[in-house]
Amino acid sequence: MKPYAIQSIGELHQLLELPKPKHPLISVIDFSKIKCYDDQKLEAVTYGFYCIAIKHNFKGKKRYGQQYYDFDEGIMSFFAPNQVVITEIRDDWDLDGLWLVIQPDFLLGFPLVKDIKKFGFFSYEVNEALHLSEDEESTINELLMTITKESEAPTDSFSQHIIIKQIELLLNYCDRFYHRQFLTRYQANTNFLVNFEKLLEEYFDNDLTEAEGIPSVSYFSEKLNLSQNYLSDLLRTITGQSTQQHIQQKLIECAKELLVNSELKVSQIAYHLGFEHPQSFHKLFKNKTQTSPIEYRESFKR
Repeated sequence: MKPYAIQSIGELHQLLELPKPKHPLISVIDFSKIKCYDDQKLEAVTYGFYCIAIKHNFKGKKRYGQQYYDFDEGIMSFFAPNQVVITEIRDDWDLDGLWLVIQPDFLLGFPLVKDIKKFGFFSYEVNEALHLSEDEESTINELLMTITKESEAPTDSFSQHIIIKQIELLLNYCDRFYHRQFLTRYQANTNFLVNFEKLLEEYFDNDLTEAEGIPSVSYFSEKLNLSQNYLSDLLRTITGQSTQQHIQQKLIECAKELLVNSELKVSQIAYHLGFEHPQSFHKLFKNKTQTSPIEYRESFKR
């Protein structure tokens, strides 16, 4: 099914049979006012704008990337422009919540136009949605209501600045709440960490580096059924290191062992560990240990 492209907020309002938006580049939609109907063309869509939603009572299933997720409780989801979102359309929705949509052009001239891309949750899978406490939900709703009020009021020279600041505050709160979610879901996240470390060990123990090259972040995210950004943010919260840093740390550990306990040349060790060029291995090793591979090996011969 080819996704139906919704390029403008005005077009979205029209499709949802809502009044024309007060501002062409930003809108806060009340889910309870949406008339839901079985329209196959809307089962797979792409939005030409950022979507930030807090939902309750979603009875259908939604797929983002390769995962389905039941929206049966109050959660937040985030979609970046032009991502494919697939929804199982149903006619018995009793949906409640708010949906903030922002055209990228609204952010032009403000640092947020670049900074918004730093928030990794815009590329999380749907099953990695943000679950809010009552207090957190209250905070988010207050910010969304302020954005609603400002975006629907007559525009003056302060309007856009105020709205941008509220969006920035909203995103920073969501970042904080995700950090809390990583920590409070300790048991589930600990299991992910154990599984990740097991996969990492197996990759190197089975000498897959020589045949397959250095493992990528995508390799582990696919194995663990997590998005790349979610996995890295989760690991960073629990361990202080991203997925890439964990991979590099394991590479250095294996390199040290081979340098000390084998007669392989440095270039052979580099190729064995999956590096295409020995220079790249040399650069990473020195960056991580402040010494060259040869110097490290020689230090054990004194």
